[in-house]
Amino acid sequence: MVRAFFPGSFDPIHYGHVDIAKRAVRLFDELIIAVYDKPLKSLLFSPEERIALARESFADVPKIRVTGYSKLTVDACREENALVIVRGLRVFSDFEFEFRMALANHRLATDIESIALITHEEHTFISSSTVKEIAMLDGDVSSMVPPHVHLALKNKISNMTNRSEPTPMRD
Repeated sequence: MVRAFFPGSFDPIHYGHVDIAKRAVRLFDELIIAVYDKPLKSLLFSPEERIALARESFADVPKIRVTGYSKLTVDACREENALVIVRGLRVFSDFEFEFRMALANHRLATDIESIALITHEEHTFISSSTVKEIAMLDGDVSSMVPPHVHLALKNKISNMTNRSEPTPMRD
């Protein structure tokens, strides 16, 4: 059985992530969507909220499991017996970052491979940062995220506005 690990902050999960995951799950026996809880960027949703949104996004895909993690990705892979790290590429500038990360992960764990899938053309402009910024400016992100994520964004932003919380910095 070949298990793959798709790590990310997923803040929030969007159709680009869904595209990569649904294509990756065709290649492996199981795909773990791994929500990293301590990225070096400003987050809108808590780890628990991001995990719940990801679980709902893949509720109809039995070969996908969602979990959280807070350690080195390769260590989390080993705990899950995952042999492959899956990453998505949107634009050419993603390649350099993903290439460096794959080399670092390979240095730490030569037994774990990294693969990158190129997103479908219609998702190349979507990033979690873009989704958050458009949503915070009351723009329509319904074509970028699943309906339950759209609702969660509206509710989160509405609650922030009602409580006069500072808006998170862009990542």
